[in-house]
Amino acid sequence: MMRRAPLAFVVMLAAPLLGGAASPGRTAPELEAAGWRKVQWHGIRPAEFAATADGGVRLSAHGQASLIARPLQGAPACLSWRWRVDSGPPPTDLTRRGGDDRAVAVAVGFAGFGPQAGFTVRAQHAAAQMASGQSQLPRSVLMYVWGGTGQEGRTGPGGFFASPWSQGLSMMRVVRPAQAPRGQWVEERVDLGADWRAAFGGDQVPAVMEVMISTDSDDTGARVEAQVRDVRLGPCR
Repeated sequence: MMRRAPLAFVVMLAAPLLGGAASPGRTAPELEAAGWRKVQWHGIRPAEFAATADGGVRLSAHGQASLIARPLQGAPACLSWRWRVDSGPPPTDLTRRGGDDRAVAVAVGFAGFGPQAGFTVRAQHAAAQMASGQSQLPRSVLMYVWGGTGQEGRTGPGGFFASPWSQGLSMMRVVRPAQAPRGQWVEERVDLGADWRAAFGGDQVPAVMEVMISTDSDDTGARVEAQVRDVRLGPCR
């Protein structure tokens, strides 16, 4: 996806950190009632998000991109969800800027920085915080992706790799590559505490703030049809 601002990752995932590059979108009433809010990027046609009868979210895009987010507060425990992709972009290299389309991603925002976040990252985040007018914006993000080649992050701790748009703030992991079987539900479960430590280092895992669902097909122009449901934060068994 082509971005047009500093801290572009934050615009993409930390929902929404930069008012100058992103703005609230029109949220479907059923999703808004469930606590979701839509964020769209300037200059890019927004994807469509709709509530499903089972309480899930349906994503539709055709050369479009955007995200929805809702609060999800608590200690870093295990996040579980179910998702399916019926159509999506071909494999793209998610480590490179531009052309990094993916069918769907589930991301989690945290209240604290990773230990490697330096002065520049923190200063940019502070500026975004002031511009947003919100009480607190996520300071680190874990992003779980259905898309990419599946080779990204193969040598990284826990399979994570830095977002090319936001090194020091967002870490990504391909859970299902673009060529994974489509048209069937898959259940995922991740240990957020263990994943945050693997991705960012350090032992003090910050609290969870929010969850985000995004899709991105503006570079390839691909058609996306996907669903996500049963997003829950609970104890790790």
